[in-house]
Amino acid sequence: MSRAPSWLRLGRIERYVLVQQARSLAVALGVIAALIMLIDFVEISRGVGSDVDLSGARILGLMLLKSPQVIIQLLPFVFLFGTLAAFVSLNRRSELIAMRAAGLSAWRFVLPAAGAAFLFGIVTVTAFGPLAASADGLFQRERTRLSGATAAPQAVWIREGDDTRQMIIRAEQQDRANARLLGVTFFIYANDGDGHRSFRERIDAASASLSAGRWRLVDAVGAQIGQRAVRYETLDLLSSLADEEAFERFARPQSTPFWSLPAQIARVEAAGFSTTAYRLRLQQLLATPLMFAAMSILAAAFSLRLMRLGDLARMSLAAVVLGFGFFFVNQAASAFGSAEVIPPWLAAWLPPLLTALAAFTLLFYTEDG
Repeated sequence: MSRAPSWLRLGRIERYVLVQQARSLAVALGVIAALIMLIDFVEISRGVGSDVDLSGARILGLMLLKSPQVIIQLLPFVFLFGTLAAFVSLNRRSELIAMRAAGLSAWRFVLPAAGAAFLFGIVTVTAFGPLAASADGLFQRERTRLSGATAAPQAVWIREGDDTRQMIIRAEQQDRANARLLGVTFFIYANDGDGHRSFRERIDAASASLSAGRWRLVDAVGAQIGQRAVRYETLDLLSSLADEEAFERFARPQSTPFWSLPAQIARVEAAGFSTTAYRLRLQQLLATPLMFAAMSILAAAFSLRLMRLGDLARMSLAAVVLGFGFFFVNQAASAFGSAEVIPPWLAAWLPPLLTALAAFTLLFYTEDG
């Protein structure tokens, strides 16, 4: 039976450091999760609870659907605070000093901690994240259903067509019970061979239903450029949509599971809408393991500096401030990416790369400087 390479095998000291890190991470996760759930409970009771009469158990159930997504978004801080607490505790007990005095390199116990964070990031993106996204989508639908009696109807926009014809459809509201769109306007455009699009006709109808590849319009009025309006009792228009697509709303990027994002991007792109938000979300999820590992290295590097500087409070505060600084950089990059100022991949990968570079720079300076 082959044995793992020596650089993959963890010694007793590395395992001990990992156990200490895991305990601190569990405490940090518990504290942050408790705060988030408390805030969500109050927000739901004041928001949804003000529209309809909800019991405490129902509010608790909605909170459990909403909170996991927020907790996952704040997991980088769990790794920052948890790893910082673990290494500061080891330093206070002079265990880090003993390890260094024994000739153990800091890389021996920092890199396993970062590797564990990276693996947890992969599990989060591929397993925990999709579950939280599905729960968030269920929360959004349940909140809409509970508040539906008091919320104003939202307009529905649909785009479909092929190389020769494009249709933009606007409906005042959906009648899901009867599978209809109400207060519908069809804007029909013709495409020529050179790719130019010209407006051809507008059709207003009281209702429209989609079945077997055709729109059935009822009480419709159509008008072409330069011609008089024509009234139709019923009118059929060819459609390239599946029946259920007229009544589907694209889920929010945050509510779309990781494994469904590529297909969702293709659907949104085929419908003619911008996919920037979905591409940004996909790239952010792919960069999540690197962010977790970078936060762990950053916290550990600041903890190692304590052995030389002897200023626990100042260095710990500096690590927290720098962590929040990278969080705001991440938010700013997301805003620029959503506004298409920078490409989505750059907006997603720039913050974790900057965090990782800062962490490695500090660790190199501490260990070898």
